[in-house]
Amino acid sequence: MNRDILSNLVNIVGHENVSENEPMSEHTSFKIGGNADFFITPTNTEQIKEIISYCVKNAISYFVMGNGSNLLVSDDGYRGIIIQLYDKFNHIECVDNGQKVIVKTQAGVMLGRLGNELMRQSITGFEFATGIPGTVGGAIMMNAGAYGGEIKDVIISACLMDSCGNIVTLSNSQLELGYRTSIISKKGYIVLEAEFELEKGNQEEIKNKLNEFTIRRREKQPLELPSAGSIFKRPKGNFTGKLICDANLMGYTVGGAQVSKKHAGFVVNIGNATAADIIKLTDEVKNKVKEQFGVELELEVRKLGFDK
Repeated sequence: MNRDILSNLVNIVGHENVSENEPMSEHTSFKIGGNADFFITPTNTEQIKEIISYCVKNAISYFVMGNGSNLLVSDDGYRGIIIQLYDKFNHIECVDNGQKVIVKTQAGVMLGRLGNELMRQSITGFEFATGIPGTVGGAIMMNAGAYGGEIKDVIISACLMDSCGNIVTLSNSQLELGYRTSIISKKGYIVLEAEFELEKGNQEEIKNKLNEFTIRRREKQPLELPSAGSIFKRPKGNFTGKLICDANLMGYTVGGAQVSKKHAGFVVNIGNATAADIIKLTDEVKNKVKEQFGVELELEVRKLGFDK
């Protein structure tokens, strides 16, 4: 069966864009995860459509990912096809519209690359997102935000594909962007492209703001260790890091997983952590915070390959 699947995938995207039994630890910022049956990197929208159609027709599970910065993959891996939209979906186009600038970008563009390109072109309004370690597609799906800004503040529309291969364009309001959520995650859309409305600015001021944010991140976040960023969503009326810190859980360790000693909102891989370590650790943190403060923590990281 796997030979047939491999052959069909090669026919769609080419041999160089398909791998079998691919270790997902090489494609996640946690550096954790067992093997995926198949891992493919399509180069255009038509290939994505063909892959989705093939999976649906043959009842094969599939998952679309970016650079894996907000993903925890099971130690058992993933039984199905991983479709990665990353460095082969990385086109950026800026259209000057007077004082406003329309920025068109494909889903696989890294936020850091986009932010630095905008700085080089003296375009402001995207500085808040530049240090977030994810792709445009993932940022839209989660309505990523930092330093007082969110994707919903700057996005005009997104071009999406549904599970039937139909392509739709949804406006800002239609995307239903909320705190770490959107209609994309609710309905299983795939982000293909997006348009943002930004403004012309002063390059030196933009550069200084980016440098300031970079310094703040380095000082406060454990960037030197593998992680998936903030591991929990922020509970209403509370700060996750403070709750975990007040529960005396900074540095709390299970196997190779640890609540960061630098920022309690991060769980880091201190060496050969397994997905099971991460799950056990986060479950224990959730239980202790609930016991002490009555606050329910919810994972922000996406889980893949688990039974539930």
